[in-house]
Amino acid sequence: MDTKKLRQKILDLAIRGKLVPQDPNDEPASLLLEHIRAEKERLIKEGKVKRSKKTTEDETEAPFEIPDSWEWCIVDDFSYVASGSTPSKDAFVENGIPYIKMYNLRKQKIDFDFHPQYIKPEVHNGILQRSRTEVGDLIMNIVGPPLGKMAIIPQSLPESNFNQAAVLIRPYLHKEILVKYLFYYLSQMSEINSISTKGTAGQVNISLTQSQNMRIAMPPLHEQQRIVNEVERWFTLIDELESNEGDLLKAIDKAKSKILDLTIHGKLVPQDPNDEPAIELLKRINPKFEPCDEEKYEVTPDTWCTTHLGNICFLTEGEAIADREYPYIDVKGIRTGSFTTKQSGKHIKQGTTLILVDGENSGEVFRTPIDGYQGSTLKILNINKNVNSKYILLFIRLNQKALRENKVGSAIPHLNKKMFRELTIPIPPYQEQLRIVSKIKELFAALDGIKESLA
Repeated sequence: MDTKKLRQKILDLAIRGKLVPQDPNDEPASLLLEHIRAEKERLIKEGKVKRSKKTTEDETEAPFEIPDSWEWCIVDDFSYVASGSTPSKDAFVENGIPYIKMYNLRKQKIDFDFHPQYIKPEVHNGILQRSRTEVGDLIMNIVGPPLGKMAIIPQSLPESNFNQAAVLIRPYLHKEILVKYLFYYLSQMSEINSISTKGTAGQVNISLTQSQNMRIAMPPLHEQQRIVNEVERWFTLIDELESNEGDLLKAIDKAKSKILDLTIHGKLVPQDPNDEPAIELLKRINPKFEPCDEEKYEVTPDTWCTTHLGNICFLTEGEAIADREYPYIDVKGIRTGSFTTKQSGKHIKQGTTLILVDGENSGEVFRTPIDGYQGSTLKILNINKNVNSKYILLFIRLNQKALRENKVGSAIPHLNKKMFRELTIPIPPYQEQLRIVSKIKELFAALDGIKESLA
């Protein structure tokens, strides 16, 4: 299930008046805005707030249709909006007034414990007075990418200030419900995305004026409460889905690991007494073969045998060819299906098994989709025909991380070829290898099917 799309759909319905029904008994939004504007004028006359400079007309252009009881307005119509600023370095102290930076806006909440900073009280109440926050204010970042980071100031921060990369929005009346509605409205992102932004060095900025002039579809106050309640009800359910989905994905990965663990101890499929013992096929590979002792695989069926990986597979290079154009087969090309060409190199045939020996995914195995020249970070993985190659590849996959190392002076992992050769592998009889591969394919397909159903 794509829970991100589900959240977006809920917010889309909410801001268009389609998430909850309208109630004809609700006081229309036009009267709500009249009350708020009257309160704003009172505060202006008393000198508690200043009149802002609007850049839009009073008649706000409507980006979509809304119910008759709703009203289009801009943020400045119903809220005090202020931008933050950064004081001089000597304003910062070890203990003082919490100073919020944008890295403290995490997952749409204030996480002040993440690299907290403080400023002097006299700075907070002096040159930064206009950006003093109150509990319940909405903080929104105006410098990105990304834009759309928001949080409501919690009770744990009765006093705080913030830097110039954000604005605070504080409604003049009915603050608690208006802030929550505005939080979800702007989280839908269509209004933020519609703002013409500009910046330098890849930044995108929203100005204070643009923040004040964001268009808002305002419902009646009681409907706002119903919308917030419904959004939060849905989001709580989605949180539970995501938690359960995360637990299920972890369980699927754990189940795969358990299947592989059962495999190498001979517990995935039953043994057949008619199967030829593994030691016989290993003697066909090398008549002088002697089983190696390995405590890790001490508990395995009697028909199994342990050996070093180097006894049954080895790494080689392709055939050197010059003056003939072929695709250059590297990991990027294998993943994307797009190859460059070269005039010379180590030729490999389509269907060749390759193993990555350099890079973060060292130990990963590929099958070449076409004829071409072998990439510099790849080696040919030759597996003796007396064993089942798919069983061997499963074992390599199980030990992929353990086979990596960082060479001296290099931050890039490599396949430790000596460890690769000396790795001890439990070998079942050939027929049991086939049964194991078939069973793993069946079980992994079922688990992958569950995972895909969650997408």
